[in-house]
Amino acid sequence: MPPMPKTHPHAEATYRVIPLEDGSFGVEVSIPENFPTTVKPFATEADAEAWITEHRERVQSENQAGRWFTRSSGNRRR
Repeated sequence: MPPMPKTHPHAEATYRVIPLEDGSFGVEVSIPENFPTTVKPFATEADAEAWITEHRERVQSENQAGRWFTRSSGNRRR
C-alpha cells in the first residue's frame, strides 16, 4: 500500500463561484490531478463565497490536526 499523502487532499483545491441556469450559484472545486466537481445550489453568490471560506478553514483545521488521516469504519479498500 502506498504511503498516505502528508496533506489534506483538498489542501491545494481551487474554488470558483459559477452562476447556474436557474439563477442560483454553484462552487466549482478543482483538485490537482482530478476532475472538477460542482457543489450546489447556493441562493446567492455571497452564500457560495461563505461556503468556500468555511470549507478552506475546515480543510486547514483538519490538515493541521491530522484528523483526515483517521478512518471511522476500519480498513477500507481503494
